[in-house]
Amino acid sequence: MIVGIHHVAIGVNDFEKALKFYTEALGFEVVQQSEFDRQPQVDAAIGLRNAKAKMAMLKAPNAHIELWQYTNPEPEDLRSRPCDYGYPHFALQVDDIESEYVRLQEHGMEFVGDVVHFGEDSSAIYGRDPCGNIIEIYEIKSPDISQLERKSG
Repeated sequence: MIVGIHHVAIGVNDFEKALKFYTEALGFEVVQQSEFDRQPQVDAAIGLRNAKAKMAMLKAPNAHIELWQYTNPEPEDLRSRPCDYGYPHFALQVDDIESEYVRLQEHGMEFVGDVVHFGEDSSAIYGRDPCGNIIEIYEIKSPDISQLERKSG
C-alpha cells in the first residue's frame, strides 16, 4: 500500500547555487546532505555505473525536495518546457503572489512574464530556479477552492 509521496528529486547543474536559492530564497531547511562516489550499492539502486554526486534533502513546509548534482556520468542539459514529458515543474503555494514575485526576482528567479490572475479565484506564474528548473508560484484566493483544485479563468 502506498502511504504517500516522500520527496521529489531535482537535478541541478550548480549544487551550491541551487542549495543557496532553495534555502535562502524559498526558506527550505537542509535535513540531510551527502556525497557518494562510485558506490556499488548506490549504483544498483539508481541503475547507473560509477555514479558520483552530491545531494541535499530539503524540508519544505509540507513536503521534501531533494537536490542532486551528478558529476559522473556526465549529465545532459535538458532544459525542459512546461509541455515536455517527465517532471516539467512543481508548484509552490504562496499567500501573496505579487510580493513573492518581486522577492524571488530579487533572488535571481527568472519568470516567463507577469503574474496571471484566473478571475478572483487564483493566480499563477512560472519561473526558473538558478539551474533552469521550472517552478510555478501559485496563490489560491477563493476559500471555495480546495488546496488541490483549480478553476480556469
